[in-house]
Amino acid sequence: MTAPLPPLTIILASPRGFCAGVDRAIQIVERAIEKHGSPVYVRHEIVHNRFVVENLEAKGAIFVKELDEVPDDRPVVFSAHGVPKAVPNAAKARSLYYLDATCPLVSKVHREVEHHQESGRTVILIGHAGHPEVIGTMGQVPEGSVVLVETVDDVNNLPFSKDNALAHATQTTLSVDEVKDIIQALKDRYPNIQGPKKEDLCYATTNRQLAVKTLADKVDRMIVIGAPNSSNSVRLVETAKLHGCPEARLYPRASEIDWSWLEGTKRLGISAGASAPEVLVDELIEACRGRFTVTLEEIRVVEENIHFNIPKSLAS
Repeated sequence: MTAPLPPLTIILASPRGFCAGVDRAIQIVERAIEKHGSPVYVRHEIVHNRFVVENLEAKGAIFVKELDEVPDDRPVVFSAHGVPKAVPNAAKARSLYYLDATCPLVSKVHREVEHHQESGRTVILIGHAGHPEVIGTMGQVPEGSVVLVETVDDVNNLPFSKDNALAHATQTTLSVDEVKDIIQALKDRYPNIQGPKKEDLCYATTNRQLAVKTLADKVDRMIVIGAPNSSNSVRLVETAKLHGCPEARLYPRASEIDWSWLEGTKRLGISAGASAPEVLVDELIEACRGRFTVTLEEIRVVEENIHFNIPKSLAS
């Protein structure tokens, strides 16, 4: 006689998974393939998720690191993270047909940084060195116009005086908590520093972190589905640990889970980064059903109804 499976209550954080910017970027690649045929080239991962990238490759996308890998006669798409101005300029110089899938919320930060630079201000950018979004944002203006800070200590070591014309901007996928402390440190040190009228953190980042915060102290363990190079996914794990669930881990998909880690778990929280499709959450739930008697619940903190239009050239 087969022993009964142990009970497990899965509580889903909502909102989770795809945001409007990611959905738009994927649509741009898919529509470009439909309209122009394959291959369509994509500079860098369109979003930070291997499952998404491999699905698009199967449809006819080719992902490259730089423009010199793109033939003159094929379209190229720029990723949702945004690119330095030098990239579209190089595409124009070669008369390449390109589509910009930069998330509109990232583009908003680009315009802010440009405005501050044109107004004579040095921009203090809060972000993570080497992240594609940070590289793209810093590349909107001449070198030296933007200074990157990652921590409060970095703020304390800035070389500027209170009389310098300064502004601040933020990578959109950071943690609400870490940004708050850094912005406060900037305001304390530079009372006249200019900031955005509305915070730079994207609505999806904020909403997914709020859902994880609400869920964290109600579960024994939490799994965030997302890629290790996805900033917003990594921040969700950090958020869970800070708000009541120290046993939180990031997994790209169910096949990579260490099931021994879940032994004895009664209540499991699940979320997904903004570049992780819902099918990967479904896959994880089904994998759990094979090992537990699962009861599903959901905690929803806000309804999302944001939509970003794709370029008009692809809409018809």
